[in-house]
Amino acid sequence: MDVINDARITAMGLLAETYLGLMSRLGCQVAEHGLSSIEYEVLLRLGRSPQGQLRMTDLSAQTSLTASGVTRVVDRLERDGFVTRIACPTDRRSLYTVISASGRARLDAILPGHVELIEEWFTGRLDPTELEALLHGLRVVRDAVRPGAEAGIEAAAKAGVVGS
Repeated sequence: MDVINDARITAMGLLAETYLGLMSRLGCQVAEHGLSSIEYEVLLRLGRSPQGQLRMTDLSAQTSLTASGVTRVVDRLERDGFVTRIACPTDRRSLYTVISASGRARLDAILPGHVELIEEWFTGRLDPTELEALLHGLRVVRDAVRPGAEAGIEAAAKAGVVGS
């Protein structure tokens, strides 16, 4: 078998090249708004979560950050007034990060241009069937390699901390 030309190697290479290319284009647009890509990602995940909040451990599971990395990013966002932290009512060891009105305003300023770039360089290059298949495939792989990525939202809803 010619492993060097294996389609699986090609798939990984294309995924990496695509991700890096998109992040470069998108990161420049986010930087124009005074945020790093990871700060934007944290705000976006909070903004898309029920009641705009996630446990710190869930932010770590949903991003490329370690627990201490999440703490550092949230520290910066809190310093800038974009998030606050609240204690979990059912687990004294857990903290929730909550997007503030200022954080939502910053997100609202970034999103239109961000969505435009996503459409121009990513989703707009696929027909609806290709996009649906890609989303399905990405979720299957994501759930396998990052099984905790969705757990925080479900756990918080069950605990009554966030709405559904």
